[in-house]
Amino acid sequence: MRECAVCHSRTEDHVTICPQCGADLNVDSVRARALERIRQSPRSSHVYIAAPAGACPICQRGQGSWPKHSELIPQLPHEGCSCPHGCVCRYEPMLVEVGP
Repeated sequence: MRECAVCHSRTEDHVTICPQCGADLNVDSVRARALERIRQSPRSSHVYIAAPAGACPICQRGQGSWPKHSELIPQLPHEGCSCPHGCVCRYEPMLVEVGP
């Protein structure tokens, strides 16, 4: 499921425009904004795509890490995901500095 970062409505993974507010979910989804925050953070060096236990094979294969400014970072949700409630993968930062 995609969640709109503007109005917080949830849509199916294949929907790219929020039906409630018209936001472009390739840019204004909660996951897309999380990726942008990781890229902007001076504390992160890489982006890790995490797939929870029980995720579909496509999500499990998509799990891994990439340099934060790489153009090769897969866009979430994964195309072809077969998880029952939509792609449940998320972006996580790999930190080079921890602390206040």
